[in-house]
Amino acid sequence: MAWISKPSSTTQIEKRDKPYLTPELIKTIQETYLPRYEVAQGALMPALHLVQHAYGWVPEQAMLEIAELLEIPPSAVIDTASFYEEYWKHPKGCHVVGVCRSIACEFCGQGEITQAARDKLGIDVSQTTDDNAFTLIEMECLGACGGAPAILIDETLHEHVKPEDVADLIDNAGKKTADH
Repeated sequence: MAWISKPSSTTQIEKRDKPYLTPELIKTIQETYLPRYEVAQGALMPALHLVQHAYGWVPEQAMLEIAELLEIPPSAVIDTASFYEEYWKHPKGCHVVGVCRSIACEFCGQGEITQAARDKLGIDVSQTTDDNAFTLIEMECLGACGGAPAILIDETLHEHVKPEDVADLIDNAGKKTADH
């Protein structure tokens, strides 16, 4: 079997003039995160989370800025952000609809739940609606096997979901935004 390689050495990273690491973010990393760890790389994941909370995702330019600040190779930052599902490497919608695809959820009808979400949103898994309101993803495990099939919309877990429930769950998430 051949190894699948990525053109990492020739990848071009889009950069904007304004850095993603603001003075406030840098201060938090330097004064709150770095003192907690014996080596600077220990602060990598908290720094990635900090950027993601600030922007809703982790742009590649921000990864390079984190690498420079922590004085670690950019590859260490990019590899970490690419390895963990929790880091978003592209903008996402206002609401994230995450369908659990664990074995328990799969046995209990996860495929039908995913299809109901696709039908309601008019997008496929890993896509965002044109209005940037919703992003649909599948997640490895929500830890809700006893309530399978499960779906996580933003930070609200829904268990024992039936395909006919999905449209209302998505509509209710959309209403929360409209109410604010």
